[in-house]
Formats: sequence, structure tokens, C-alpha cells
Amino acid sequence: MEYTGVLKKMNTEYLDTIQYYLDMGTDFLNMNQLLGKEIELQFITYECLHCSLEKEIYRQGFCKSCFFDTPTAGDWIMKPELSKAHLGIEDRDLEYEKSVQLKPHIVYLANSSNVKVGVTRKTQVPTRWIDQGAHEAIEIVEVPNRYLAGITEVALKEYVADKTNWRKMLKNDLVDESLEDWKEKLKAYIPEEAKEYFIENNKETSINFPVTKYPEKPKSLNIKKQQSYNGTLVGVKGQYLIFEDQTVFNIRANEGLVLKFTF
Repeated sequence: MEYTGVLKKMNTEYLDTIQYYLDMGTDFLNMNQLLGKEIELQFITYECLHCSLEKEIYRQGFCKSCFFDTPTAGDWIMKPELSKAHLGIEDRDLEYEKSVQLKPHIVYLANSSNVKVGVTRKTQVPTRWIDQGAHEAIEIVEVPNRYLAGITEVALKEYVADKTNWRKMLKNDLVDESLEDWKEKLKAYIPEEAKEYFIENNKETSINFPVTKYPEKPKSLNIKKQQSYNGTLVGVKGQYLIFEDQTVFNIRANEGLVLKFTF
């Protein structure tokens, strides 16, 4: 079978084992059903996720001009502490920024390769944790806007990481940590403005990924440079496809590329 489409991050379904769906435009591929199958990936062209033009992708699935223009790529996306919609201050499009920033946000701890702190909209729980390849996560605070979540994350990352080691995550090199204990340790460092939003007595969420074989030495596939690749799919974790020869392909990092999948 053959499918061609522009890459967007895989949709997920939180079940006993996470279900992954790749949007190919006219069809959704259930990647779990492709485990054990040989898949060929072929780079075709680019398609910006904002303007849909055939222009080279710059970052986050956008061509260069869209990356610097679209409100969905503002600096506050990656740095929530820069959010200003709660002050009525526009970055690129105040109405859009209000629609995202002035919604409940969660500051959480997740364990994928190490314990890390992160921020997500409440509606993105547990999707955000799945996308990071976290096998467990716990919510720390639920705040009414993105700014409060951002300053809380900044304060807590003085004591815990805010990045995932993707190689360790894909190797399933796990350190057994109690996120509930970490949450209690970090409680004292939550900024005054966010202390009232601390979540009491909640439990860790566990996540199981569809992986039959973890790579010992994962090597990242550069499909633009290589143009095509053949391999047997043995797992999906985070937003990565894992192949039997230890090649891994990050769907999220390649958004905006048009690929042909043959299997």
C-alpha cells in the first residue's frame, strides 16, 4: 500500500497501550498495525503547515516567512513566561493569544529519560506527556493562564531538568523515580503567585508505548539528506518511529515535509 501526505505530529489515543495515528490527508494510518512490517519512506517535497505553499521548511513545520509571522509560532509558545495576553498586550495576534494563553494550564513533572518539568494546556493532558515519550507523569499546579505556568516552570527548572534526553528516552533507559516525592520537594519553590494553585493528593499517570524492541544505539534518520529509507518498524514512542536497524525518525521534527509511505 502507498500513502503520500504532509507530515504533522501523530495523533494519539490513551489506552492500555498508546495508539498512534498518522494523518495522511485522506486517511489515518494506525502505526500500531504496522509494527513488524517493512516500510519505505521517500521524501517528495515541502508544504508549509500555515500557507500550504511548496517552500522549504524553516522551523516547527513553517516556512521562514510564516515562522516569523504566524501567531502559532510566537516566542511565548516555547517560553510560556513571555505570555502577555493576561495584560492585554499583543505579540502577533491578541485575539488568538487570548484564546490560548487565557485557558487553564498545567505545570507537570514527567519521567522519560529523567525527571523534567513542563507546561501544557489542560486540554493537552495526557497528550503532551505521550508526545514526550514519558512513561509516567504527575500534575503539580493548575493555573488560569499560560504566564503563571511559565513563571512556575522557570522557578522549578532551577531544581529539575526541563529537557528530555531523546537518546535515553528511546533506549528506554529509565531511572525509577517517585514523581509524588519530587512534587512534594518542589512545592516550596513554586512562586507566590501560583502557590494557591498547587494540586494536592493526586497520583502519577502511567503510559505504555507500543515498542517490541528498543534501540541500544539510536541513530536519527535525516530523510531530506537521505531521500529514502527502508526499514522494519518495531516501535513508536514519543513522536518517534523506531526501526529494527536502530534507525529512529522524529515525525514532529519533520513536520511540513511531504513523504510517501509504502508498506
